[in-house]
Amino acid sequence: MAAFLLCSGFSLFETVQVGNTFAPQPATSVELNRYLGRWYELGSYPAPFQEGCSATHADYSLNTDGSIRVLNSCRKGGLSGKEEIAEGRAEVVGGSNNTKLRVSFFCPFYGDYWVLDHAPDYSWSIVGEPSGRYLWLLSRSAHPSKSTLKRIEGRAREMGYDMKLLRWTEQP
Repeated sequence: MAAFLLCSGFSLFETVQVGNTFAPQPATSVELNRYLGRWYELGSYPAPFQEGCSATHADYSLNTDGSIRVLNSCRKGGLSGKEEIAEGRAEVVGGSNNTKLRVSFFCPFYGDYWVLDHAPDYSWSIVGEPSGRYLWLLSRSAHPSKSTLKRIEGRAREMGYDMKLLRWTEQP
């Protein structure tokens, strides 16, 4: 999410450093309707499919069949670079309290998208997946307060993520 997400069905894992060898399970259930909408990427672990991206954000909406439409956008090469958009589809994993999604941008390949934690008011979210190679720090605001940034970063660190691997995302 924010994630040009999860082409984990491909062999990308081999080129990405593990930032958390004991990736956590999601901590808090997700009210899907509150999670939908726009999320700005504040920072992420470097991923080949996001190389050169700035102004990264994702929009989630409900499809008529109950799946989730995923629309990821970024500007390649800087804030004034060409916008690239990837459209995908996500499905909630049964029994996960809406915390685990299977996302596909290239059928039939699916990747894991886990909402590991989020603010009670859904103003920020931490997203990962089981390998510990991918991490996204997300916010409803492209420029949250310093205290919010500190909270998100601290929470990711508490969950065992190596914050030295985090690449902060430039936002307009």
